[in-house]
Amino acid sequence: MLKRVFMAPDPGRARLRFAARAVLGIALAVALCGLAGHSLTGTVTGGLAALLALFTVTDATVRGQAVTTALLPAVGLPVLTAAAELHDHPVARDLTFLAVVGAGVYARRWGPRGHSLGVFAFMTFFVAQFLHATTDQLPQLYAAVLLSVLAAAAVRFGLWCYERRTPPPAVPAPPGGTGLARVTTRQAIQATAGAGFALVVGQLVSGQRWYWAVGATWWIFVNTTSRGETLVRGFRRLLGTVIGIGLGLLVAMPVHGDPAVTAALAAVCVFGIFYTAALSYTWMMLWVTLLAGLLYGLLGVLGPDLLALRLAETGVGALGAALAVILVLPVTTHSITDAWIRRALRCVHACAVETARRLAGAADADPAPRVAELEQLLARVRLSVAPLVHPLNPMLGRKRRARHVLDLLDDCAREIRGLVAVAADPEASHDTRLATACRRVEAAVEALTEGRDIAIHTDGLPHAEPALAHLHGLERALTELARPLRTPSGSPLVGA
Repeated sequence: MLKRVFMAPDPGRARLRFAARAVLGIALAVALCGLAGHSLTGTVTGGLAALLALFTVTDATVRGQAVTTALLPAVGLPVLTAAAELHDHPVARDLTFLAVVGAGVYARRWGPRGHSLGVFAFMTFFVAQFLHATTDQLPQLYAAVLLSVLAAAAVRFGLWCYERRTPPPAVPAPPGGTGLARVTTRQAIQATAGAGFALVVGQLVSGQRWYWAVGATWWIFVNTTSRGETLVRGFRRLLGTVIGIGLGLLVAMPVHGDPAVTAALAAVCVFGIFYTAALSYTWMMLWVTLLAGLLYGLLGVLGPDLLALRLAETGVGALGAALAVILVLPVTTHSITDAWIRRALRCVHACAVETARRLAGAADADPAPRVAELEQLLARVRLSVAPLVHPLNPMLGRKRRARHVLDLLDDCAREIRGLVAVAADPEASHDTRLATACRRVEAAVEALTEGRDIAIHTDGLPHAEPALAHLHGLERALTELARPLRTPSGSPLVGA
């Protein structure tokens, strides 16, 4: 895990820029809240609003990101008002919180914008519980949220808008369906049920910090689709929390809430959250837990008992999520994995076709967006297959097969990247054999996704033409995929 975090490639230094900009944007928001004379509660609210504005907005275009960022207060402020108004009405507060959970997850069916607004709405209610916000504090909290979102937007879209040069790839939408067949509908019901369990049991554990359990359940459901993904994410959240609590004892408690030291350590935590989010959920949770400890130190309530309580409430939240995905409208791992693999294979074919058109001289042919889409889809495949390759999975045959599939899909991606690199060379010439090879790639993809046999072409001749060499390497990888994808098993991957 250490090697994956510290040695993982960072093409274009995207993660580094993402994390550095977050530190800058959140620091500006906190500074502005301080200059405006806001209390510690208002400043913390503003800092978290800026963090969410920089972290959760993932639209594919800069314009889309700007629109979503502008909509965040429109969703967050009414939720903040409800949370403060219901502060002294626990039953109504709890029911409203569960409604926010369900609506926030359901909103994911509208893509990245729905996801961002749903997360912001939930976290606004959560922060109100965290800070025990009351109605007399609302004007200051409104101002803090608006000022901080504006500061984050100024950094993101004005001072350091690197997306204008390197637009992010579109985030793949989850598998569709209608009614209860739609994954987002099932997840909304599951998350509400899991949060309900966490809320009740969390209040039995602690009448003051129960919201930690609900928060744990919520974040376990974020960016997961299947039962297996959610269970693995719950395990990783718990592990990250344990490590983060250990660091909290060593780092946060000796600080004793010192503002300057806490601010410096908080900046490190923010950088860690943003830099490791795409690599390891365990590491991200480590930094989140340490940041929470530092904030509680500022509030003057940090101690070993509080950290132990956080661990207990996180365990309750993880249990709630696990019970929900197992018992309530479960979405099986293999069905979601099949859907993602099919989409990745179709994208492989689209990449090959677009590259062949580029080599043929088509002026409008640009394979780069297709390659970026393929990387996103392969990331989703890895996330979906994670339960099958997890070290605690006792089914060794299934684990080996899943790893073989991932290795071959990585081979496909490597050949595609090489093919695109060749096409980018202005001296690259079109070979009439490219069209034939592309047709064979198309036939192989169709055969894999439809369960038919793949016709194997073995001319045995090495190809000096780089584009042809990559296409034939791609064809070989697709042919080899047929065996692991069709091996009979209790958890089929594709076409079984």
